[in-house]
Amino acid sequence: MSVQTWTWILVGLTFALYFGIAIWARAGSTKEFYVAGGGVSPLANGMATAADWMSAASFISMAGIISFSGYDGSVYLMGWTGGYVLLALLLAPYLRKFGKFTVPDFIGDRYYSNTARTVAVICALIVSFTYVAGQMRGVGIVFSQFLQVDINLGVGIGMAVVLTFALLGGMKGITYTQVAQYCVLIFAFMVPAFFISMQMTGNIIPQLGMGGTVEGGEFLLDKLDKLHTQLGFSEYTSGKKSTWDVFAITLALMTGTAGLPHVIVRFFTVPKVKDARKSAGYALLLIAILYTTAPAIAVFSRTNLIETVSEQKYADIPEWFKNWENTGLIAWADKNGDGKIQYVAGNALSSKKPAYTDVRGASGERMISNASDAKNELYVDRDIMVLANPEIANLPNWVIALVAAGGLAAALSTAAGLLLVISTSISHDLIKKQLKPDISDKGELNWARVAIFVAILIAGYFGINPPGFVAAVVALAFGLAAASFFPAIILGIFDKRMNSQGAISGMIVGIVIMLFYMMKFKLNMFGGGTSEDWWFGTSPEGFGTIAMCVNIVISLVVSRMTAAPPQDVQDLVESIRIPSGAGEAGETH
Repeated sequence: MSVQTWTWILVGLTFALYFGIAIWARAGSTKEFYVAGGGVSPLANGMATAADWMSAASFISMAGIISFSGYDGSVYLMGWTGGYVLLALLLAPYLRKFGKFTVPDFIGDRYYSNTARTVAVICALIVSFTYVAGQMRGVGIVFSQFLQVDINLGVGIGMAVVLTFALLGGMKGITYTQVAQYCVLIFAFMVPAFFISMQMTGNIIPQLGMGGTVEGGEFLLDKLDKLHTQLGFSEYTSGKKSTWDVFAITLALMTGTAGLPHVIVRFFTVPKVKDARKSAGYALLLIAILYTTAPAIAVFSRTNLIETVSEQKYADIPEWFKNWENTGLIAWADKNGDGKIQYVAGNALSSKKPAYTDVRGASGERMISNASDAKNELYVDRDIMVLANPEIANLPNWVIALVAAGGLAAALSTAAGLLLVISTSISHDLIKKQLKPDISDKGELNWARVAIFVAILIAGYFGINPPGFVAAVVALAFGLAAASFFPAIILGIFDKRMNSQGAISGMIVGIVIMLFYMMKFKLNMFGGGTSEDWWFGTSPEGFGTIAMCVNIVISLVVSRMTAAPPQDVQDLVESIRIPSGAGEAGETH
């Protein structure tokens, strides 16, 4: 069967499974809608957390970044997994014991202030919408290529799917759907890795294959280093980022992980405090399966890409290249007129966003309308490396289709979790807690569903008009979470003296300077700027570390200059750090 037939079959079966679970796990109360009733087992919650966490950025884009940046890409592996250690040790058990539905709920009650709650809601919306932008782009990429539909239609289909199981089941439906999605995405990620590792190195285990030898007895990484230097790139295994920037990005991703609202809320769904620790441990182990495999896939795909296209005549190029060319995510311009693809160091385009035309060149290639003067003739979007990898390696059609199903599972599972955070922030933290405190359980549930509907429309807009490639956008969401939530949560747990004035000041200043830096140096607003203009030599992806430190300093200084929190709040902070006992989510302390 063809790739498209296999894709329709596998995607159809997995979607039928997701819809079936959503109908089975319909939410009948706000507690089920917000925290799945608080009765999810640690293993199931660990699988759901892993699926929620391993978004389109992890599945589609992370290996793509590593395949292009080599050693420097390790910051994503260290930061995104290290964050779970922080989460398991410093946050999850204490937040679970506090027993609230959402992060703004914790901040509002801990800092005895509706102003703090409102600031937290705004931060949650900014972080979540930045994150969901990357997910919807991932959905559009997968649908446009493998289902052969327009990318805008692909985003629309993804919106409808997420909306259905989020509206029906809330956190309860999403949790059990994500358990299924974890199984699908990890199987889809590992199967091609096993195939390609065996094909290239004779070792079926990808992690060992990456460090193994290829035909002729040469180590694979040595071979890739040579291919890189021959084409004018720096060695794959050498780093170009400064030590400080590597540290800053890693810490921003770690603390951002520990401050992400859609991840933290998962620990409110388990019955006990010890279950929160267990589920964090399970999640880390389950995530490690993909994260230790991603560098191997990056090496395999990079080697295959260079050997397949470099110095090849366009007339002899494999079919996969022309298929992806139609999506606009890979392109070639024959700048020297020799009919061969020259893939060398340098930009193929004169701007960050590729501009394509329907005009075909002399060799039949789809022309790039804004090709730069550099010698590099090939443009490759990083987000296609995992999806195109099985095709480049000539794997069976069912494997190629399986990767499509896995990519959709990864993007949709995280998008659903983010949409739930957005809806609960509005329905619970704004409407129930502030605007309409007497609203009924059913009324609050209806508001939550309306909020999800509006949020999916906004998310769809970002999917159709993406601000960048998936992992870059997602990394910025982590910086925003690190700059706003992490200090407020960690100080709220471990500093009895931290008061509402300090937390509010810190969150506002932290997220504002992070937004300014992101817009100036990533989105080229406010006059733009180059890497030479970075503050303290820190990239936008790493600036969350500086914004977080500013947040902490301001929070501590302001709290010490103003009145101490009420005694009952200080007693509450003491009580949530005592290891015995755990109230149900939603219980008032």
